[in-house]
Amino acid sequence: MKQSLNLGQVRAFGNVEFLARQMVEGFITGLHKSPFHGFSVEFAEHRLYNTGETTRHIDWKVFGKTEKLFVKRYEEETNLRCHLLIDTSSSMYYPDANYGKMTFSVMAAACLAYMLQRQKDAVSLTTFADTIDVQTPVKSTPSHVHKLFTQLDLLMQQPKPLRRTSAADVIHQVAEKINKRSLVIIFSDMFENVSKSDALFSALQHLRHNLHEVLLFHVTDKKTEEDFAFDERPYEFIDLETGEKVKLQPGQVRASYQQAVKQQFQELRMRCGQYKIDFIEADIAQGFDQILTAYLVKRTKMK
Repeated sequence: MKQSLNLGQVRAFGNVEFLARQMVEGFITGLHKSPFHGFSVEFAEHRLYNTGETTRHIDWKVFGKTEKLFVKRYEEETNLRCHLLIDTSSSMYYPDANYGKMTFSVMAAACLAYMLQRQKDAVSLTTFADTIDVQTPVKSTPSHVHKLFTQLDLLMQQPKPLRRTSAADVIHQVAEKINKRSLVIIFSDMFENVSKSDALFSALQHLRHNLHEVLLFHVTDKKTEEDFAFDERPYEFIDLETGEKVKLQPGQVRASYQQAVKQQFQELRMRCGQYKIDFIEADIAQGFDQILTAYLVKRTKMK
C-alpha cells in the first residue's frame, strides 16, 4: 500500500495542496484493500471500544466490516485540534539534492492538513529552528487551511538556511500557548538533542503535563544517516548546523557511527515511551503512507 513521490518532482511541481489531496485520497482508497478496511470512512466518527463500557453505542455495521468493536463518537468527541510543528533548521535540508528531509516533512504535513480538513478538524502550523518563524491560529475554515497550504508552499521554496535547532525552547513556547487539549505532531530529525535530550524531554513533558497528545516523527534519510551506506571512497562530511568539516573514508568510522546512532535512537524511543509520546521513525525513502497510518492509529485511540 506504500505510496511515494519523487521528492525532486514534489519541489518542481510546487502545489502541495493538490499533491496532498491526491496522496490522501489514494491512501484512503487503498485502505479498502488493506487490514484497515473500514477505517477510511469511519475512523473520524468512531473510537475503539473500551472493555467494560456499555455496548449500546457499538456500531455493528463497522464491526461487520472490520471485525473490531468501534463506538460512535458524540459531537464533542469528534472535534480535534491539531498543531503541526516542522523543524526548519539546516540539517533538515539534507540530502542536498532535493532538500530531502524538509521536502518530505512539508509534504507529510500537507497530507495531514488535508486529512484534518476532510474530517472538519482544526489545524495550525508552526515552523521553527532556533526561534518560531511561523505560527498560525488553529482553525478549521477552508480559508484558513488554504492559507496554511500557502505557508507550506513558501516553505518548500525557501533556500537552505544556516541555523541550528532549539526545539526545547520552541516546544515550551507552544505548550504555553495551547489552551485546549490538542494533538501536537512534530517533524524533526532531532539532531540538536544529542547533547540536550534532557531539555527536549522536559519540553515534551510540558505538553503531556498539559494533557496534550504528542506524535513525534523522527525524520531521517535512513540509508545514509542511520546505515551510513556511502560508497567506499574519500568524502568530506559537513555538519549542516555548524559548518564543521572532516575528511575520511566511510569504512573508517562506519561501525562506531552506527553504534552511536543506534544508541541515540534507542534513547529517544525509550524516553518517549516513558512519557507516553508516540515516537515514529519516518524514513524519507518510505513514502507518506507511514505518516498517514501513524496518524490514523493515533486518532482512533484518542477519546
